[in-house]
Amino acid sequence: MTADQLRKSILQQAIQGKLVPQDPNDEPASVLLERIREEKARLVKEKKIKKEKNPSIIFRGEDNSHYEKFTLTGEIKCIDDEIPFDLPKGWEWCRIKDICQMQAGKNISASEILEEKNLEYQYRCIGGNGLRGYVKLYNTEGHFSIVGRQGALCGCLNIEEGRFYATEHAVIVDTWGIITPLFMYYILTALNLNQYSTATAQPGLSVAKIIETPFPLPPLSEQQRIVAKIEELMPLVEHYGKAQSELEALNSNIREQLKKSVLQYAIEGKLVPQCEEDGTAEDLLLEIQAKKQRLYAEGKLKKKDLVHSTIFRGEDNKYFEKKGEEIICIDEEIPFDIPNSWKWVRLADLSVFLSRGKSPKYSDIKQIPVFAQKCNLKSGGISLDEVKFLDASTLPKWKDEYKLRHQDILVNSTGTGTVGRVGVFSESLLGDYPFIVPDSHISVVRLSSACNPLYIFEVLSSYAVQNYIEDNLAGSTNQKELYIGTLGRVLLPLPPLAEQKKIVHKIEEVASIMSR
Repeated sequence: MTADQLRKSILQQAIQGKLVPQDPNDEPASVLLERIREEKARLVKEKKIKKEKNPSIIFRGEDNSHYEKFTLTGEIKCIDDEIPFDLPKGWEWCRIKDICQMQAGKNISASEILEEKNLEYQYRCIGGNGLRGYVKLYNTEGHFSIVGRQGALCGCLNIEEGRFYATEHAVIVDTWGIITPLFMYYILTALNLNQYSTATAQPGLSVAKIIETPFPLPPLSEQQRIVAKIEELMPLVEHYGKAQSELEALNSNIREQLKKSVLQYAIEGKLVPQCEEDGTAEDLLLEIQAKKQRLYAEGKLKKKDLVHSTIFRGEDNKYFEKKGEEIICIDEEIPFDIPNSWKWVRLADLSVFLSRGKSPKYSDIKQIPVFAQKCNLKSGGISLDEVKFLDASTLPKWKDEYKLRHQDILVNSTGTGTVGRVGVFSESLLGDYPFIVPDSHISVVRLSSACNPLYIFEVLSSYAVQNYIEDNLAGSTNQKELYIGTLGRVLLPLPPLAEQKKIVHKIEEVASIMSR
């Protein structure tokens, strides 16, 4: 149960007479109602309030049904369908208009309201949602509960005391000093007056409609006990709500931290044990280079795609990178140690295709979808729900290799807040579409078949790689960009292929447990 649900439950118990025990010695609410009628008659006689056109009295008949008798016409009608619950002995059902007067304040120009109080503007200006600012004059004096009657928060309750200005959106609830404003505040809150608002672009409450709402009236002494009990409980509810929010934040953070920790353990080679039968990453890299040579011989790769670097550890225990004849120390780039059977490698050296997409011309014809930044979800998934479609006349711009293939890795390469976001494409997403092409804000990483794309996806999603991407973005603050060369230079910890599969399986297993 949330704090808000608990708060509503307490107020519901209050209006049903279940929050505090009844005292048979209390003066019954029927006597209180008669006293209120006498006070209203006096105020009418003194011309301080208007006489009610057709007052009524709610009573329970011998058949146990609720009836309403109109005193001027003598008409009696059954109102059982308006009565939501039974009341304790000593309580009475009445209508809001029977125990108070509700009246909206007066309009005031925004130019007459200051945000800050000073000697001239000293009176609080109260609107439908509470304090609007300060004004020179007041139009209300006393202690009242106030109902907001306009806007998204119409029906909300506030308490105001002293001299203040009530605007036309603030409805003053005047009980003529008989029923306390605090009791009215809590009970009217429990009655959820917002449910009576008009369903328009600018919701509003009709005072004429509100005052006809049935009201459960307890004896005056019990009202005081109810208010005292609510005042005792509400600080505890606030404390509970704060503790609950902190717990939810903690749970959320723990889940996120656990996810990051699992991923970090995975890419450091600590999530699953190494197995000699799995081979080594060095053997895997040789296999990747051999496959690239075959693709080159088949005309599927260019000579430049065969250029690769070799990262190794020197006798001084530092890391070096050899590219062609050049050897440089890259010890500062290595973020952590990895198992002996693993290798550090650049993303480009694992890829058979690494390129940004093209700038598309769009069409209303839903034939060829275009993969854009919004297709990569924050959660790591992919959605084609909001794709746009390519003008087929521009299709020649996209060579066959640009048509996305199963398990291509897609990286957002521009966009504040989304750059670096990663997804793995699945052919099952296409449905009836023949193929999909990436736009110019997406980088496509197509790996050698000797690599597990899901493992590389996890590495690219890790804090270490995302931090590298963040630190190496180009462009202005408003338009950050991940160059394809920067993406290709991403350092990856590479285990043997069999171990890559084990790591992916373990990550999925842990994620499943965490989601329960």
